Amino acid sequence: MSLRSLLNHWRTEPNIHENINDWRCFPAHPPRYVPLPDDLHPILNDILISFGYSNLYTHQLAAWEQINRGNNPVIVSGTASGKTLAYNLPVLDRLIQVEDARALYIFPTKALGQDQIKNLQQFLEIANERASTTSAYYPIPVAIYDGDTPQHARPAIRSAARLIITNADMLHTGILPHHTQWADFFENLHFVVIDETHSYRGIFGSHVGNVLRRLKRVANFYGSKPQWIFTSATIANPVELAERLCEEPVTLIDDDGAPRGSRDFLFYNPPIIDKDLGIRRSALLEVIQLVEDLLRYDIQTIIFGRSRRTIELILTYLRETKELKKSNQLTPKTVDRFEGIRGYRSGYLPRQRREIESGLRSGKVRAVVATNALELGIDIGGVDAVIMVGYPGTIASTWQQAGRAGRLDKSSLALLVATPNPIDQFLVSHPEYFYAKLPEHALINPDNLLILLSHIRCAAFELPFRQGEPFGKVPADQVGELLQILAQSGVIHYSGGKFFWMSASYPSEETTLRSASADRILLQSQQNQIWTTIGEIDIESAAQLVHPGAIYLHEAQTYHIDELDLDQHIARMCPVEVDFYTQPQSDSVVNLIEIKNQSEIKGETAPAATISHGDINVISQVVGFKRIKWFTHEI
Repeated sequence: MSLRSLLNHWRTEPNIHENINDWRCFPAHPPRYVPLPDDLHPILNDILISFGYSNLYTHQLAAWEQINRGNNPVIVSGTASGKTLAYNLPVLDRLIQVEDARALYIFPTKALGQDQIKNLQQFLEIANERASTTSAYYPIPVAIYDGDTPQHARPAIRSAARLIITNADMLHTGILPHHTQWADFFENLHFVVIDETHSYRGIFGSHVGNVLRRLKRVANFYGSKPQWIFTSATIANPVELAERLCEEPVTLIDDDGAPRGSRDFLFYNPPIIDKDLGIRRSALLEVIQLVEDLLRYDIQTIIFGRSRRTIELILTYLRETKELKKSNQLTPKTVDRFEGIRGYRSGYLPRQRREIESGLRSGKVRAVVATNALELGIDIGGVDAVIMVGYPGTIASTWQQAGRAGRLDKSSLALLVATPNPIDQFLVSHPEYFYAKLPEHALINPDNLLILLSHIRCAAFELPFRQGEPFGKVPADQVGELLQILAQSGVIHYSGGKFFWMSASYPSEETTLRSASADRILLQSQQNQIWTTIGEIDIESAAQLVHPGAIYLHEAQTYHIDELDLDQHIARMCPVEVDFYTQPQSDSVVNLIEIKNQSEIKGETAPAATISHGDINVISQVVGFKRIKWFTHEI
């Protein structure tokens, strides 16, 4: 059975078709090829041909040309469009021909780095085998340097690796503060690649902008001026974001030449079950029915949810439902595939996530229920369909999630199932609004005083500030004022025209790049009388999800939380069989501290409104919890 067969079934099935508010078919686009560049190193040329690449896509050649001209490109193209090859080719070409050249790849997550190194190592193994055919070749040791890198391996990586794969967090805490151990690397740094640039927005992006300022400052100290390469999914302002991150001119490459299969995009609104109150059937239960159809037609699927609880509820429902297995239409093989349903979210251990990713690529996992952790470009093979449980929150994220289905010229399905949320209901009732809007801008503010001050501290620890020295594009006089404030607090000392770090503290360890705390709660369950860690959770979510008495869901298994020890950062739990889950009840108090500015806006049809900016104080406390029956949702 095929995706087209399922769609034909849905068109004739009243229980499905009547709930589809909008159904749009986007046609396929053929690839646009160009020849391999004449100046490509012969070894790379031979490897590409051996892998079946006799041509490049148009955007890949454009990236090659811009990088070889010394420009800083931002490559904007769809999912699985070959962005990785677009930057790997020019980087590897330079490293092959220039003996001391180095490159730094920065990814937003460790999982993306793991993906990258597998592809690179396969590529470079063949290059090393063919190196004997030419004298103009310099081997390229490549390594991952992140929080999972064993301590005993780190000195060898620092001294020998010519291409380092890392993430912003490790660059912030593990590389820049110890730059003296990386002297050869920074002296010869030719390229910095920032993958998935669209993920660097908000607080995280504002922090990363300052980390890159520190990177440029250290590189300049060692006499290098690296070239920048960015890749991004579709956002409204890729050039502006990239230039804000690296504070250098950036060239846009967005002529995507990769093929695209046809895509059906459906807006689905669950049926009304109480006309008087306007209550609709649960979106979660509708999703179960839709996923059962997808599995019955053997269509590999990602189900995106907006919260960890949603993920675990859907996963549990899918695994416990009996309707699919009772169907006479199923063969034993299809029933086995029904068991290949996994969850994917933060809180799972790295080995679990790697296992799930591998299962998706091999086809063993037929459906995965995920948070937006799978929005990023982790290689998961050719998934056929995506179901979004609720509007993801932005148009950019919606297209990014939809783009995870389909690969090259394969047809795909994207299905948005509306929840009772007013925004969801507006979008499914006015689909033209969604399709008419461009993806949102990705906004950052590296000059936010609190964020900037934190990184001035980190930069002063790494290298003394000279009197009158700017920090990136932050003027020298403003930097001087911040340094004087730090000097008054005693952590910096001014002497001989320079500001020196004097405190015994390690400033980068005191600054987390993300809005969530770096502190984690380990989730432990007793197995064979030994406490074993099965997952983790950020400390801010602990009171909501792992308070004593809570039912915690992990890979559709239910656990009772016996103890939460915030001092030891441990939650102890035991597996249980219960017919309910828990939902925390919290009270929040919002107090206005100060209104800093106000402005009036007028809509074409809506009355005027006032927008206010200022400071508030929010206090939230978990005061109880509900026990809710599975399926019926009785309290």
